[in-house]
This record gives sequence, structure tokens and C-alpha cells, in this order.
Amino acid sequence: MEKELHEQYEYARRRIKQKKRLYFHFVLFVLGSLLLFIANKFFEIAVDSHWSIWVITIWLFLFILHFIKIFITDRFMNKNWEREQIDRLVALQQKKLDQLQTQVNNDDLK
Repeated sequence: MEKELHEQYEYARRRIKQKKRLYFHFVLFVLGSLLLFIANKFFEIAVDSHWSIWVITIWLFLFILHFIKIFITDRFMNKNWEREQIDRLVALQQKKLDQLQTQVNNDDLK
């Protein structure tokens, strides 16, 4: 029981850390985008191009990937999912071993 409680605590701590990093990434994205936009428009760095829009778009894409990883992928593929997959594969391997053992025993009887 204590081991399960510890695993739940570690999982919760890891999820909180992931979410904290995502929120930090969002704040950094907003402030960085604002800074890039200001640098491009008001300080007239590379006047004829809109490079800040491209950088902000790429950064937004990376942020969306980070968001998907934290709130979609990790939610469904967590420790319980891993355990279920391992248990399923172990059961499948055990079934195959039992079939092979039965086949060997039948061949020995012949």
C-alpha cells in the first residue's frame, strides 16, 4: 500500500512539474513575442521583412506541441497505461510459452 501511495505522489509531483514548465513556457512565449514584435516594428530591425511574425509562428507551433504533450499525450499514456501494456505483453508471452510447452509435451508423448 505504501508503495502505491509513493507512486501516486511521484506521479502527481511529476505532473505538477510538467504543468509548471508549460505555464512558464507560455509566459516566456507571450513576453518573447511582444519583445520580438517591438524589436521588428519600432526599432526597425530589418525594415523590409516581417521576420518577427515567422519567429513567433514557429515558437507558437512549438508551444502547441508542448501543450499537446502535457495535456493530451501524457494524460492517456501515463503509468497506468504503461502497466496495462506490460501486463498484456507478459500475459501474451506467458500464453505463447504455455502453448510451446504443451506442444513439446505432446511431441514427447508420441
